[in-house]
Amino acid sequence: MSSLTIRPLKSEDFPKWLPLWDGNNLGTRDEEVTTKTWERLTCADNKQVNGIVAEENGELLSIIHYILHPTTGAINEVCYLQDVYVAPEHRRKGIAKQMVHDLTKIGRQEKWGRMYWLTENDNKAARAMYEKIGVKLDFTFYVLPIS
Repeated sequence: MSSLTIRPLKSEDFPKWLPLWDGNNLGTRDEEVTTKTWERLTCADNKQVNGIVAEENGELLSIIHYILHPTTGAINEVCYLQDVYVAPEHRRKGIAKQMVHDLTKIGRQEKWGRMYWLTENDNKAARAMYEKIGVKLDFTFYVLPIS
């Protein structure tokens, strides 16, 4: 992976981003959500919804989407690590770990209060990585759909 580059998502990445987005969403696509998500990720005026990619030889191997927001628990904004997806043929190469590491460096530079994320209980690969880098809190997650 000597030519692996981790960089911010760019508007011209759309055709290479879309298959990773679809994979992240288990192959289902809501066109309206996809359009709005891409708009948020690439809008120059947006400072809240962001993305980084891992690229090698012009191919996007992985995406991370993250959301910056204020919170009551810290002075500085915090980062919600929303989506971490590595193309199946590039998994187990340390790409996700490197991307999270690089995102952490951005957070330190920008002085985020913390970074947090959720993962499914049965996602053993993700949990193995996250348990090495983060602190597991004992909360139960609830969702109340509004619309």
